[in-house]
Amino acid sequence: MRCASPGVVLLALVSVTLSGCGGAKDAGEEKAATVSSTSTPSPGAVALPANLDQGPRAGESDYEEAKAKLGEALFKDKGCSACHAFGKRVTGPDLAGVSMRRTQAWMEQQILHPETMTKQDPISHQLFAQFALQMPNQGLTPEEARAVIEYFKHKDHEVGEGREAGKEKD
Repeated sequence: MRCASPGVVLLALVSVTLSGCGGAKDAGEEKAATVSSTSTPSPGAVALPANLDQGPRAGESDYEEAKAKLGEALFKDKGCSACHAFGKRVTGPDLAGVSMRRTQAWMEQQILHPETMTKQDPISHQLFAQFALQMPNQGLTPEEARAVIEYFKHKDHEVGEGREAGKEKD
């Protein structure tokens, strides 16, 4: 039996370490897409609903303050900030404006089933190719995922309110 060289082992470790992040795409570079009808989920995988990113954007509706606070705590506790930030790209995509680019359904599935989304959803597949990172499944419940989305909506509403306040001063 032959052992792998130290360089191969190091490369494998780096790949595994970096595979913990991923997610949405930078603002302005995204295109709406639908779930590929030719994708067949593997046994035990979640079958995604069709047309996840069609319809109103999540941020078009008001956010719930209590859920947004829970979502912020989950975002911090789960270590999402290791890969994501608002207003800048870290190792994963910038989340600023994500609730205005994506539907509630798309974001919820991305949070709950990122590995399935990468395989079945064309947007998620494109993001994986762009960032070369698989977003990890954090094991959130659907309610927790919705709280994180409320936090994203809150962040996007804050930015919108800041822009409006700035316009009023002019």
